[in-house]
Amino acid sequence: MTILLLGSGGREHALAWKMLQSSQCSTLFVAPGNAGTADIATNVSVNPTDFAEVKAFALQNQVNMIVVGPEDPLVLGIYDFFKNDSEISHIPVIGPSKVGAQLEGSKEFAKEFLVKHNIPTARYQSFTKETVEAGCEFLTTLNAPYVLKADGLAAGKGVLILKDLAEAQQELRNMLVDAKFGEASSKVVIEEFLDGIELSCFVLTDGKNYKVLPTAKDYKRIGEGDTGLNTGGMGAVSPVPFADAVLMEKIETRIVKPTIDGLQKDNIEYKGFVFIGLINVKGEPMVIEYNVRMGDPETEVVMPRIKSDLVELFQAVANQKLDEVHLEIDERSATTIMVVSGGYPEDYEKGKVISGLENIQDSLVFHAGTKIENGNIVSNGGRVIAVTSYGNDFQEAIKKSYQNINKLHFDKMYFRKDIGFDLL
Repeated sequence: MTILLLGSGGREHALAWKMLQSSQCSTLFVAPGNAGTADIATNVSVNPTDFAEVKAFALQNQVNMIVVGPEDPLVLGIYDFFKNDSEISHIPVIGPSKVGAQLEGSKEFAKEFLVKHNIPTARYQSFTKETVEAGCEFLTTLNAPYVLKADGLAAGKGVLILKDLAEAQQELRNMLVDAKFGEASSKVVIEEFLDGIELSCFVLTDGKNYKVLPTAKDYKRIGEGDTGLNTGGMGAVSPVPFADAVLMEKIETRIVKPTIDGLQKDNIEYKGFVFIGLINVKGEPMVIEYNVRMGDPETEVVMPRIKSDLVELFQAVANQKLDEVHLEIDERSATTIMVVSGGYPEDYEKGKVISGLENIQDSLVFHAGTKIENGNIVSNGGRVIAVTSYGNDFQEAIKKSYQNINKLHFDKMYFRKDIGFDLL
């Protein structure tokens, strides 16, 4: 098969690495890819959100399947674009329909879906510019801290958690009236704060059947001890040590199954990944959010733990025969540590030459923000490289990742030294 993978981050490098282990994948194109995917597949300068360009490339290169990494093409409707065009409708797209992608594209849509299908989640209300004062009033009915979520996609930065009521009311006005997050915050969901420990559950579904993939926990804050600004993710651990059989049974029966059943009841076409962001509140799992693709950097620990043929799983998704395929998981733990540019997630410099990659042993290196320039691999983003390792437990895996990170160097390189600190 010839497969086209859309995206350019660490998630896409991990997906590419996994798909290329399949005997069924003869050619893999990555659009646009990075220096890591260039090493194992063929990068192509196709814009993942320019569907006409994706179509032309797919026809020209006889692509048999399209796998979508990031959320933007899904929310913009790439699945429907292919399905409704007779020239390309034979090419399966791994990812949900435009309506299905609203689970991530609109926080309000997701909350309404959760409530409708009796899936445990926090109390909420949504507000617009016209109802901003009612929103400020609703905040007074909640206990601190206060959770404000921009309804639309804000590149992972549209969620604010504030301890002070007056500050929360002011930020609500900033989001709605002053368009702090642009169009994404023309509507804001205010949510009750849930106190517990977070984890992510990943599911692959063909719209009817599903497979629960390994759990993972990622670390969003830039600073140690989970302090400072939110990032796209500084590291991840899989499996989540506290996700025992009892909790997993609750997650599957109360959340995963009702989610897939809900998609069917609402006639929502969905063939791809469901990322369920959960919080464990005193042993009871509740949904914080849905994403409609794999997380990053969680993909860098989930993919290495899947022993099954990923392309075979994707074909089963396309043909709605996921119940006929066996999913085999590696029992070992996997951890990933993200090496980032100095200054990230705010201003940072690109183009720093990365050295030491050839010295890494017994770990996997997934490129996130990298490119090749004058024969060198250089930094090309805030999150630059993920170093993933296996271990009998997460401590052993983390130790290996840190040992290998110490062999890497680029100017102003930074990484958190405490990934997994809250699991000990």
